[in-house]
Amino acid sequence: MKKILILLFVCSLSLSSFSQTIINSTPEAAGFSSERLKRLDLAMNEWVDKGYMNGGAALIIRDGKIAYYKANGYNDLDNKTPLQKDGIFRIASQTKAITSVAIMMLFDEGKLLLTDPVSLYIPSFKKQNVLVNFNPADSTYTTIPAKREVTIKDLLTHTSGLGYAQIGSKEANAIYAKNNITAGLGVKDRTLLSAMTRLGELPLMHQPGEKFTYGLNTDVLGCLVEVISGVSLDEFFRTRIFEPLGMKDTYFNLPASKANRLVNLYTETPQGKLVKANAGMLNSPATSNYPLVPHTYYSGGGGLSSTLYDYGIFLQMLLNNGVYNGKRLLGRNTVRMMTVNQIEGVPYASGTFGLGFGVVTDQNSGTAPAQVGTFNWGGAFATSYWVDPKEKMVYLFFRQLQARTHNEVVEKFRALTYQAIND
Repeated sequence: MKKILILLFVCSLSLSSFSQTIINSTPEAAGFSSERLKRLDLAMNEWVDKGYMNGGAALIIRDGKIAYYKANGYNDLDNKTPLQKDGIFRIASQTKAITSVAIMMLFDEGKLLLTDPVSLYIPSFKKQNVLVNFNPADSTYTTIPAKREVTIKDLLTHTSGLGYAQIGSKEANAIYAKNNITAGLGVKDRTLLSAMTRLGELPLMHQPGEKFTYGLNTDVLGCLVEVISGVSLDEFFRTRIFEPLGMKDTYFNLPASKANRLVNLYTETPQGKLVKANAGMLNSPATSNYPLVPHTYYSGGGGLSSTLYDYGIFLQMLLNNGVYNGKRLLGRNTVRMMTVNQIEGVPYASGTFGLGFGVVTDQNSGTAPAQVGTFNWGGAFATSYWVDPKEKMVYLFFRQLQARTHNEVVEKFRALTYQAIND
């Protein structure tokens, strides 16, 4: 009888850890020192006072318990309006993780394989060519045939050879601009499928699988979700991810009723002054209010806006091996696939990348306190996140800055987070 009770208790613990939800707590209950966390408060305020940022917000969750959830500084510098911790931020490339999860949900359903050629779903990706020579004077170029087709795994690992529009190399910027391909923000009256079909007709920047090139890969993945599921990326995210997880503040199109919560976007002038970024952004005609402009072009690579708490739920689901509050989105081995190095031998400055995430391995674990197995990414407007499975920790640091010179605060934030662990 005692053995049965012990077994039931262990099973109960296992199930509860898999479905663990975020709860309000104290730093000490989460294994942190309140006293040492004050260093983070002091640093955040110092960064505001020095003009490194107008404001920043952070959320630290350990073992499902909230240890730190605060905003510091201002949403409006002129009026000294405080930044709110539940503000809605443009998360840009943090959209990529959600799109990658959507693709892997379809993988779990047997709807696709990672080895599938993209041309199976978007025919223009058949018989692609690779750029050899580019003439900047008139954007003409020469190509050679690709050695093989681009696969879904190539897209997930950014090894396809696709570049980025508007913010990529000079060759990619010019070729994509000539063919009306954008980075995906502020796009109206177009469809994702038509744009990705045109993209498939353009040359790759290198042979598939030979290099890591951060590009429009995840926008193509978003298009695949639409083609394979038969619904828009917006609907898939809402019905299959956001509603099951209880993510109530994450959108492609921010509702008018929540417009007042959209955090102001700032930029740094060449003189080092922070001003509101109301003009074109990221080499694009899109303006800072793009989340409020209704559109049906859903950029899987950068189109979402969200909150610290919502995105914390999403990351907690991944930390829980694919389940949150009893709702399973991914199999635990699917999460394992996504968060191990998938680009062994592929040239990449940071060294390691999984299926949609940067990952910490023995190869690069000595540069920061994050444990091996940590996975992460961020967004162009100064939002960042990390998940450290060994520490059972999710931590996020959000700002809203376009041009900025003091990115060292991100690594300082990480150091200040880890030094406060006290168990």
